[in-house]
Amino acid sequence: MRPTVAEPEARLRFLGILALVSGIVGEQRGQRRHARRNHELLVASAREVFAEQGVEAPLEEIARRAGVGIGTLYRHFTTRDAPVEAILEQRIADLLALADAAAAGPDGWNALVGFLNNALELQARDRVLRALLLRHPLGEARFASAREDLRRRFEQLLEAAREQGALRADFTLSDLALLFWSFTPLIDATAEIAPTNWRRHLRIVLDGLRAEAATAQAEPALTEAQLRRATQALHAQRVHRPPSTPSRLKTRRRDART
Repeated sequence: MRPTVAEPEARLRFLGILALVSGIVGEQRGQRRHARRNHELLVASAREVFAEQGVEAPLEEIARRAGVGIGTLYRHFTTRDAPVEAILEQRIADLLALADAAAAGPDGWNALVGFLNNALELQARDRVLRALLLRHPLGEARFASAREDLRRRFEQLLEAAREQGALRADFTLSDLALLFWSFTPLIDATAEIAPTNWRRHLRIVLDGLRAEAATAQAEPALTEAQLRRATQALHAQRVHRPPSTPSRLKTRRRDART
């Protein structure tokens, strides 16, 4: 049977619809790529501005450095805290990646040591992270999933080092949290004087974590509930006392000389 005149016309209409749909899909993909690029630029600019001026820096400055308008910023970040949360989520992902990379090694003790070195290096290099954690501690409900992910990774690292017989048996997850806290004032105090001095302190601490160096403990480790209350107390004490940023430290040195 020969095709009717209507059949070629129908096929042409169908092909035209396909071309239109393909064009729309391609345009939407381009818009999504553009939106992702703008989001990445905004997060990078926010991290830079917060490091210089603190987490209360004007959002207009973030938009200016990203090369976008303030309207674009508000389309990506609908609240004042949203860029802060975006950076913190990125840093949590960085810590998870560090823990995973360390755990992939065959030696439990070296995995723990490598993780501590890299995590503290991240803290020392990106000091705005402390301000973010003080503003949004991981104890908040919105970070429950991330907190559990970190907890599992850290427990795996500690368990592997304990099973190897290299880590003292009484070192717990709460002790690890306190270890990280102890480095914050050291990193802040020496940042402009001896920025890598924390490494020396870490080596001393690590010597005390070795199983062969362990002595009997009279004081038990903090329970999970005690650690949570201690975290809340630390946040309450420091949240109104913004950490020193590089620009503030330079200002203090100029003031000290005058």
